[in-house]
Amino acid sequence: MRYLLVALVLSTAACAATPKAQIADTLTRYGIERTQAECVGGDLQANLSIAQLTELARAANAYRSNDPDPARLTVNDLLRVSSEIKDPAIPLAVARAGGRCGLVPLGFTNMVKGLAG
Repeated sequence: MRYLLVALVLSTAACAATPKAQIADTLTRYGIERTQAECVGGDLQANLSIAQLTELARAANAYRSNDPDPARLTVNDLLRVSSEIKDPAIPLAVARAGGRCGLVPLGFTNMVKGLAG
């Protein structure tokens, strides 16, 4: 997720593509399925301002600078980054987008499997 949202915000301002398209393209490059990435992009575009996306980008950049695998992005990464931001609308929007778009946190998946088994 390194430079993930910074690139989204800057490239959105520089070209005609929508924030949704920019977010989806970036998330797809980081390994998230295209349909899920488009869903997340649409949700974040609808629920966050450019200023909030910029704040999320700054947090993501700082978080991923020490990540051992910066080429891979998980929903846990998205949730962790957004939870560090003081604007409560941002982590809520990220969590809602993840839920609506079928991105399930790894711990939740393991918990559900444990309950089902």
